[in-house]
Amino acid sequence: MKITILLAALVSLPIMISAQTPASKPAAPVAKAVQSAAKLTPEQVHRAALVVDTHEDTPQRFVDEHFDLSDPLNDGQVNLESARKGNLDASFMSIWVEPELYKGQYARRTLELIDAVRMQAAKHPGEVKLATSAADILAARRQHKYALLMGIEGGHSIEDSLAALRTYYDLGVRYMTLTWSNSNGWADSSGDYTDATVPHTKEGLSEFGKDVVYEMNRLGMMVDISHVSDKTFYRTLVITRAPVIASHSAARALCDAPRNMTDDMLRAAANSGGPGSKGGVIMVNFYSGFISQAYRNAQLAQKDEVKAAEQALKDKFKAEGKTVTYSDIEKVDRALADRIPRPPLSALIDHIDHIAKVAGVDHVGLGSDFDGVSGQLPEGIDSAADLPKITAALMARGYSAEDCTKILGGNFMRVFREVEAVAKELQAENRPRITEKQPFEKVAKE
Repeated sequence: MKITILLAALVSLPIMISAQTPASKPAAPVAKAVQSAAKLTPEQVHRAALVVDTHEDTPQRFVDEHFDLSDPLNDGQVNLESARKGNLDASFMSIWVEPELYKGQYARRTLELIDAVRMQAAKHPGEVKLATSAADILAARRQHKYALLMGIEGGHSIEDSLAALRTYYDLGVRYMTLTWSNSNGWADSSGDYTDATVPHTKEGLSEFGKDVVYEMNRLGMMVDISHVSDKTFYRTLVITRAPVIASHSAARALCDAPRNMTDDMLRAAANSGGPGSKGGVIMVNFYSGFISQAYRNAQLAQKDEVKAAEQALKDKFKAEGKTVTYSDIEKVDRALADRIPRPPLSALIDHIDHIAKVAGVDHVGLGSDFDGVSGQLPEGIDSAADLPKITAALMARGYSAEDCTKILGGNFMRVFREVEAVAKELQAENRPRITEKQPFEKVAKE
């Protein structure tokens, strides 16, 4: 039961007070709610919470496989049915352009993916709402609809154009990961920061990169630091006026992947933003290769075999005059990854717990990477329908209903609202871009 009144009384969260619940999940009477407040089950806590997932790669399936959210999962991890079962209120659909497959077509592929997400909302107006604000997420919940939002994964999608960035914002994009696994000339990636053949910036952000961050702040587009190099991470925190998000990252202390964040980075992200900010949020990635060191080690041992299998597939498609898609490559990767035992669910909970302890329980959330990780998720997590297991595991470790409500979506909503508020402040300013000539000449003193 989604006992909204009960949890509102228990944890005093405004988002719970305003939310309405589906007819199939009636709220408990106030008197009964107060009486049973100490006996909340994990299922009740999960059903009452606003659940937000900030990273799902399902748009690749929309475009490459003609997948529809009303279809059966068919080896996928997100559809309407699984979202309902998992009480998933809102998802950020990842707009990710594979940089090698679509070289020279970044903007085109980006627009195709954006269009595919918007088409899903248009096809299912009774069940899906395209959302572009924190208020839209709450409105969708009141209307018993699944909120779809969009985030760009990889700054190469803007093709070094602030005009493209603004256009993507106008189309509904509400965060951008500054890089994917590839550096882009103005921001450096954790995926190639040690590669001497790849050009990197001097400070982590070029002058244009600083303008990108400022423009994102001004628009109200969240700055996502998942995937960036450590140097780019810290330079971004100096530049940004709004708190940052990590849409799908985990703790490096538990799994030594460059994509993960050190404890110092976790604390810094939690303290990001301007004066008076309540700080950013780290949304935990579910991918086994980022939450289990044993899985990561086995994965690294497969690296050459995976690379050879991918190249063989590309060669086969080329010989047949066909165009290989990411979905085709993902199937090859998954077949090899399936040889590695999945880590237990506790490995995922360990990361949530670690970040809550290091950065604070107000600075952690969920960024699953569903449909983007070759199916390799911890045991017990096979689709969005399994999200309640996370709440149950957290409560088994002593997390309160209030803590769980924050982790499941409350923390993210706070950051989203603050980013929107900072944008309103910046839009009232008239600041020249860093890459533009300043309105005065600097003259050296004699």
